[in-house]
Amino acid sequence: MTEAPERILVVDDEENMVHFLTKLLRAEGFVVEGTGTGEAALDRLRDAPFELVLTDLKLPDTDGIEILKAARELHPETVVVLITAHGTIESAIEAMRAGAYDYVTKPFRASEILQVVNKALERVRLRREVVQLRQAVEQRFGLAGLVGKSAKMQEVYTQIEKFAAARGVVLIQGESGTGKELVAKALHFNSPRKAGPFVVIDCGAIPEALQESELFGHEKGAFTGAIATKKGLFEEAHGGTLFLDEVAELAPGLQAKLLRALQDGEIRRVGGTKTLRVDARVIAATNRDLAAEVRDGAFREDLFFRLNVFPLFLPPLRERREDIPLFVDHFLDRIAQDGGGPLKRLSPEALRAMLAYPWPGNVRELEHALERAALLSEGEAITARDLPPEILAPGDELTLSLPGSTEGFKETMARVIRDVEVRLIRRALAQSGSNRTEAARILGISRRALLYKLKEYNLGRL
Repeated sequence: MTEAPERILVVDDEENMVHFLTKLLRAEGFVVEGTGTGEAALDRLRDAPFELVLTDLKLPDTDGIEILKAARELHPETVVVLITAHGTIESAIEAMRAGAYDYVTKPFRASEILQVVNKALERVRLRREVVQLRQAVEQRFGLAGLVGKSAKMQEVYTQIEKFAAARGVVLIQGESGTGKELVAKALHFNSPRKAGPFVVIDCGAIPEALQESELFGHEKGAFTGAIATKKGLFEEAHGGTLFLDEVAELAPGLQAKLLRALQDGEIRRVGGTKTLRVDARVIAATNRDLAAEVRDGAFREDLFFRLNVFPLFLPPLRERREDIPLFVDHFLDRIAQDGGGPLKRLSPEALRAMLAYPWPGNVRELEHALERAALLSEGEAITARDLPPEILAPGDELTLSLPGSTEGFKETMARVIRDVEVRLIRRALAQSGSNRTEAARILGISRRALLYKLKEYNLGRL
């Protein structure tokens, strides 16, 4: 569907100029109205909005500055370009201060005015796109973007609405894949800071040596490789929200510096001597029990109390199975929209299998399972055979078939070990939502060892 052509209002006391501009701009496909007085122009503006007002600075009953002010008051998105035969630096400055997009002087060529008009309307289009994108983001990440009607999720919604309006730190705790970042975005986009930035840092994905620089920035020459001054994410989030994902992964030394930043609202870049004021609301998240981490000495108690101002716990999917059909419909709708293919639905047998499965990877695992099933299914119905095998045979036990007598002991052991490792890796990846760092932690091995196994067993695409 094509967009309606932009509307332009031409205001000039010279009839020939109005005729010339109207004819020129209509030939370019714009809807153009023309008038010779300020009073008539104001009447037109009160009747309907215009994307662009092209007005003479000197009019018989008013001036272009008054038209400019009225247009901006009636329709803030309208762009105004002033035209005059009396171009002076003073009037240009006055026009720009009043909010004019541009200022041109008579006489001018047709190509010159068209260039100014097209640039002005491009600004209108960009503003409109920003508004539309912001609305789309708010719709996706606001409360309307959250899925679930269970009693536990209703409690979460109530907390989000209350916490969003507050200024204190929110600590979101929940298993991997429960949607902690989605809730953090809902908190941001329902808060007074929604027009500000939403900045994310995954504390577990950044090497310990770089965490301080990422959070607080650094000065040029602060360390080897610091070839320029760099803002930290606290500064990037000024006026908005800083989301500290997996906050339990912060190095002990950095925990103390984060505590000071939260207490004082001030930071200092690495290698810097000046303190900088920052106004960023912090939302933290973790899949660990932070209270237990404090008892074990793995997390600072004072930082925990500073983060735990507004605690919010996300229930695992197995504790709200009544929400699973809603998630299924939600994700299948999105898969169809994003891929441009037909809308697919689960067969009753497939839905029963999904309702019976414990979902160790929570919502993220469910989403990935549906993406895989939608791709594998041949018709519009997703059947049980399209689902991942672990969903059809849930449980913690590993069942292995023994080989025939022709296979020797060493070969048998090698195959059994391989099968066990593959299934354990698949399960860990499902639990972590394909987060390899988290999967390695579940398996009790290093991330490097996991990457080696993925390559060895050709599991790199999981």
